[in-house]
Amino acid sequence: MRLLLASKSEARRAMLDAAGIAFEPVEAEIDEAAAKAGLEGAGFDPRGIAEELAQLKALSVAQAEGALVLGSDQTLEAADGTMLSKPTSRAEALEQLRFLAGRTHHLHSAAVIAEAGEAAWWHCETVEMTMRPLSDAFLETYLDAEYEAIRWSVGGYRIEGPGIQLFDRIQGSHFAILGMPLLPLLSYLRERGLIAR
Repeated sequence: MRLLLASKSEARRAMLDAAGIAFEPVEAEIDEAAAKAGLEGAGFDPRGIAEELAQLKALSVAQAEGALVLGSDQTLEAADGTMLSKPTSRAEALEQLRFLAGRTHHLHSAAVIAEAGEAAWWHCETVEMTMRPLSDAFLETYLDAEYEAIRWSVGGYRIEGPGIQLFDRIQGSHFAILGMPLLPLLSYLRERGLIAR
């Protein structure tokens, strides 16, 4: 049985590679921005949106016989319950960081595996992230060094680099922060015989 990854995310591909998981990357055939807007309009909360987008991605791929399709998505829920999207400019990244500084937010990372056109497995993990208070001078220096690396990262950070300095406390899975609940996924792949028990 083959595993197809319906994601353009380099971080998700790197996680599976590092774990020794054989997979084939494929394009998810959805308009993610339109789907997210529709889910928000329908009253889904940020966690539910992550779960639904992961499922849409998995189900959007033509179902090949003998293949499992993995879709994954992540949302950031601010302390006031609002959901942040990927910043579209350096100025917007700075505003997101200012908004998150000194507060706790949640990352919801969902994964869904589809088989024969139906969701066969799903899991969502939530990580609690507490940023320390940050001065504008620190944030400007941080963005000078990191903007090209984080320009597509919701919240304006990645913890694999200097972005870890933004935080006082993190509670939850490192892999979920990177964008996928990897350990539960590996457990399911063992159950299905795609990887050794």
